[in-house]
Amino acid sequence: MLRSQITVIAGLLAFALPVQAQEPVFDPELSLSCYYESGSGPGHAPALECVGLSANACMDSTPEGSSTVGMGHCLNQEYALWDDHLNNAYRVLRDKLEADDAEMERIGALTTSQAGALREMQVAWIAYRDASCEFERARWGGGTGGGPAQLACLMHETARQYFILATEAEGD
Repeated sequence: MLRSQITVIAGLLAFALPVQAQEPVFDPELSLSCYYESGSGPGHAPALECVGLSANACMDSTPEGSSTVGMGHCLNQEYALWDDHLNNAYRVLRDKLEADDAEMERIGALTTSQAGALREMQVAWIAYRDASCEFERARWGGGTGGGPAQLACLMHETARQYFILATEAEGD
């Protein structure tokens, strides 16, 4: 009895391992190396052309990459990549603007807080991005392509916002 159970379990594992090995593999290197080598800096057309390169390679890496689940996996990985970069650029810019605000207060200038305006802008931008990408999903009429369409939108819009904030953070 025990021997037959072990044989059944071993047989099931033999089928499970190849399925797991076929999961699309995401490597951020294509998108990031393209971006860093674009030479035009954040926000320029060549940098925007880099967005999605890693997700596309991930989808092409296995037959499962072209399934709805595979596309969602790959697009979500690149979305997370650009979201991490965006959050870092936001923190750098916020810290820079907070220092500027402190200096303006020190000299007695009556100005609007730049860091506060950045925060309000970013909150409004997130609401816009999310609504825009939900619209992309809705255009699929409940079809399975809606999820990947929404993730592709989130990936592109998040990268675009990263390029904008990174440019601001790098400026004087």
